[in-house]
Amino acid sequence: MIFHERDSLIRKELVPGISGELIHTETMSIGYFDIEKGAILPEHSHVHEQVTSLLAGELEMTVNGESKIMKAGHVATIPPHAVHAALALTDCKVIDVFNPVREDYK
Repeated sequence: MIFHERDSLIRKELVPGISGELIHTETMSIGYFDIEKGAILPEHSHVHEQVTSLLAGELEMTVNGESKIMKAGHVATIPPHAVHAALALTDCKVIDVFNPVREDYK
């Protein structure tokens, strides 16, 4: 078993207004992200399956052309290769899980 402390992880900015810490295992990556109000995650896709859990705030998430305003407690499951984007309506806290590992986030 391996233990991590978020305070000791390197903070990474994905795009302006979206930054956080990531843990990588052999099969997945887990990101703890802070998203500033107004931040935009541009439309994109990747080979990874993604699960996004909104812990705090309101986030407009669009997956394959379908938009939903997520609130704390909502979870989005994003299939591999699905085109998705997001807009932070408020400051947000998110946990993202990716499978397989996000080598580009290491």
